[in-house]
Amino acid sequence: MTYRIENPATGVVEKEFDSTSDADVRAAVERAHAAFDTWRRESTQTRADAMKRVADAYDERADELARTIATEMGKPLTEAKGEVELACSIFRWYGEHGPALLEEEKLDIGDEASSVVVTDPIGVLMGVTPWNFPHYQVARFAAPNLMLGNTILLKHASICGSSAVLIGEILHAAGVPEDAYINLFVSNDQVTSIIEDSRVRGVSLTGSEGAGIAVAETAAKNLKKSVLELGGSDPLIVLDDVDVAATAEAVAKARMSNAGQACNSPKRIFVPQAKFAEFTDVVVTTVGELKVGDPLDEATEMGPLSSIEARDGVVEQVRKAVSEGATLRAGRDALDKDGAWMAPTVITGVTSEMDAYAEEIFGPVAMIFPYSSVDEAVRVANDSSFGLSGSVWAKDVEKAEEIARRLEVGMTYVDEHGTTKAGLPFGGVRRSGYGRQLGRWGFTEFANTKLVRVAS
Repeated sequence: MTYRIENPATGVVEKEFDSTSDADVRAAVERAHAAFDTWRRESTQTRADAMKRVADAYDERADELARTIATEMGKPLTEAKGEVELACSIFRWYGEHGPALLEEEKLDIGDEASSVVVTDPIGVLMGVTPWNFPHYQVARFAAPNLMLGNTILLKHASICGSSAVLIGEILHAAGVPEDAYINLFVSNDQVTSIIEDSRVRGVSLTGSEGAGIAVAETAAKNLKKSVLELGGSDPLIVLDDVDVAATAEAVAKARMSNAGQACNSPKRIFVPQAKFAEFTDVVVTTVGELKVGDPLDEATEMGPLSSIEARDGVVEQVRKAVSEGATLRAGRDALDKDGAWMAPTVITGVTSEMDAYAEEIFGPVAMIFPYSSVDEAVRVANDSSFGLSGSVWAKDVEKAEEIARRLEVGMTYVDEHGTTKAGLPFGGVRRSGYGRQLGRWGFTEFANTKLVRVAS
């Protein structure tokens, strides 16, 4: 696997990185295993202080980190700065709340014995993270597990080598031992060998279904815990009492954020039949007015996709949908210039016989569906192999919440979509994966919840 920075705004290769050799991989596993015994025995306050220093570094280096994100994968600078702030908030949250959350819990079961539950780390973990949120995805996995006392081997996406290096630098300068967090530029086959190593106790992957299946299979064969956050085709249901213009504009911008390259982006939008034409017109107008351009320009609202290959795949999905009978309302094609550019796209008329109905479109494509009843909207929303998140938009909040609770997803929202905060659990169901990250749940996946009982 080649690790290199190919600027998606220009198509120019700007930097390459040496891959990690098999010998260095074996040495890294040994180093992380040895470091675990030391790192786990540091006080929770010592580890918490390191997390706070990481957050401070993110604050201080925000501009540098955001520009790196924009150059690597095309995220507009304003959005990249928001991602850096989110990563910062995660490390700070665990620094501030970690010690209290890791205190032992006393159990009262009505006898005279002392029964407590302690939360212990389990050892070396392998993390595999994607390119669409180069810093947030790592923070979501690394912050709780480093706070807990686990040690980490991290494989970042092959297009995010610069971010991978910077994350390691920040963690180490903040007091995380160099052997407690090790960045690796490795191939998929090398990841498999790492998971198979008896010294590695668990693996977390955020990525495609195919990658998730491969990792889960290897972990299961070796009796290792795995946490997977995979794809999504999130439903967003609009009720008939909304302000159509304001809601449509907000939804359109949410779908096009990060050029639509988010697992929990609102990819399937359901609108009452009576509001459908007006809503769709506003979405089409809104995406048509987005400033698509240089991600390093503060005024840019949508940059390129992460790579030419990724762009071509999304363009082909849209072309296939149109050839099968969907209606193209805006966009579709690649833009005629160097780089991974694509016009913001809107399609309607997608039916269950079409590929686009069932697959994830990981790009700037909004699919809008009319519905005749709320029950129909919920049924179609749940007619998906995915189940990451979903939302309902309405003025009647109580009614919206009741409907939102019917969505078969891991996270559901009212009048917002995909909100991520350090203290909220993150994760999905079905083919969107399993396990939870962030908040107190971030401590539970790779921990030994151990009973300590002393008879009187």
